[in-house]
Amino acid sequence: MDTCIFDSKMIQYKDPFGAVPSGHPVVFHVYLPKSIAPDEVSLVIHADYMPDQRVPMEMVRFTADENIYRCTFEPKEPKLYFYNFAYAEEQEVHILTPDDYKCAQIDGNGGSWQLTVYDENMKTPGCFGDGILYQIFPDRFCNSGVPKDNVPKDRVLRQDWGELPVYRENKKGVFECNDYFGGDLKGIESKLDYLESLGVTCIYLNPIFEAHSNHRYNVADYRKIDPLLGTEQDFRELCEAAKKRGMSVILDGVFNHTGSDSIYFNKEGRYGKHSGAYRDKNSPYYPWYQFKGDSKDYECWWGFKTLPNVNEDNPDYMDFICRGEDSVIHHWMDAGASGFRLDVADELPDVIIDELHRAIKSHGEDCCIVGEVWEDASNKISYSRRRRYLLGGQLDSVMNYPFRECVLDYVRNGNGRRFLTTVNSIVENYPLPALNCAMNSLSTHDTERALTVLAGEPANGRDRIWQADHHYLMEDEYQRGVRCLKLATTLQYFLPGIPCLYYGDEAGLSGYRDPFNRCCYPWGYENEELVDWFRGLGQLRKKACFLKDSDFTPLCVNNNICSYVRRKDQEHQLLVAINRSENARYLPLPEEFRQVKPLELCGSYGADGKLEHHSAVLFLIS
Repeated sequence: MDTCIFDSKMIQYKDPFGAVPSGHPVVFHVYLPKSIAPDEVSLVIHADYMPDQRVPMEMVRFTADENIYRCTFEPKEPKLYFYNFAYAEEQEVHILTPDDYKCAQIDGNGGSWQLTVYDENMKTPGCFGDGILYQIFPDRFCNSGVPKDNVPKDRVLRQDWGELPVYRENKKGVFECNDYFGGDLKGIESKLDYLESLGVTCIYLNPIFEAHSNHRYNVADYRKIDPLLGTEQDFRELCEAAKKRGMSVILDGVFNHTGSDSIYFNKEGRYGKHSGAYRDKNSPYYPWYQFKGDSKDYECWWGFKTLPNVNEDNPDYMDFICRGEDSVIHHWMDAGASGFRLDVADELPDVIIDELHRAIKSHGEDCCIVGEVWEDASNKISYSRRRRYLLGGQLDSVMNYPFRECVLDYVRNGNGRRFLTTVNSIVENYPLPALNCAMNSLSTHDTERALTVLAGEPANGRDRIWQADHHYLMEDEYQRGVRCLKLATTLQYFLPGIPCLYYGDEAGLSGYRDPFNRCCYPWGYENEELVDWFRGLGQLRKKACFLKDSDFTPLCVNNNICSYVRRKDQEHQLLVAINRSENARYLPLPEEFRQVKPLELCGSYGADGKLEHHSAVLFLIS
């Protein structure tokens, strides 16, 4: 059947496109071919734990080939809905369901379209600004050389900045993460001018609280800065200095678990022989944890005994973290933080995310709360429950891992269909306020570096010894990786959301997974070509400041060419295009861009309309 019956991505079928605020009417149109003579047509819509609701559709007009049916649905409250269409013909009911491209098929394999309805008061927080988010793994960014007090004696302090982190297990077969290169808060402050040159408007710091590993996800004391990073005063001064440059600072909140070596659990006895939940059942922290009967066994994060789980809904724990006047959240927000990124957000119960949201937003609507969610966060199910992260009152947005995966896969392998399907799905499902600040990363502390993904041999689960042996790319691999990274970041910087640059990607760092993705920033040995590239992207992002309020329209997405338009109105438009193939390819342009001077980012775009191989180009109307 050639006729398009329904396409959720086009406003002639569903108006408005995508997620809608509560109380906003949605108009649906279905185009049935003349060969179908239905007795009735209905929109069938439902939400979790609710019965189906049928909304009759009436025929509103017809053409020589189609009869067109319409209805209006007005959702009253924030909720995730799923819908399809049904028509009855000669006492037989037929269901219209989506195919892979979200277009309708009759009596297909089931499934539904999604309608995200979010709180009408939801807004994009201002702390991100209109520029770049920059992620820093604090121990590996910059060592100021300032002497530190009260550093625990059991830490291995490295003097060889830039060498590989320790990656072998100790004699007991344990990977300790106890070697430190000494990056600190004063070091970050000393590089704020550099970050400003990249267009950074928000800094995201991996954990900075006292903890006894270099990643600091095993929190030892939420109220103290780790002594190797500096002091609370150093943090306050960093936030103040960043603010003067138009930058905000957000912190990593690890509230699903603590360290076993912490003031709260104290399994190792660092904080006294008779204190802490592990050593004293009368400890005020004992109810925070989940001990198994009277034994010393306890619930822990993914089986890691160094990371005991907490009962996040324990009233005392919630008071400590986010409800008390001097709770952890209030303390660090008062010290200068502009928000928190929540580690393993999908393992936090709704009740604490609600409380965290209230606590953070009490410091201003421009403060942010962002979650680590690896999938589409709009319809995520965890622990057998549908999550409501993006409906209002919880997360402002999430780390946008689906974009990362499809961008890198497209540039390396040319999977145009996956790229288009993934991007369209997120754009359609996410509320606009959340989409505008989705963290679009290509590398993080939990993933392989983009350069390695694009040009290195896939690790395919190989061990750290293999990863170390292949950490440094061969020269031809590296140069190919640089070319590919330029194409990938062109897509990344101008897709919906806020580009998130992981420290060192702009300097040419490669690396597989932990700890190789956490190497030291190569000060004095940067790839200056790449640094200049990222500075240029930052300037272009600033120039196209209308992107936050712009639509996303794909133009040409195949296995060679990827182009799309970001459009606010006719006077504010940006066309983005890359050619990832080995040959020049013709780039089709809409009429309004044909007289616009192209901005050649890399490679070249010819007068004949061809985009050269490994090239990226922008057309800006502003």
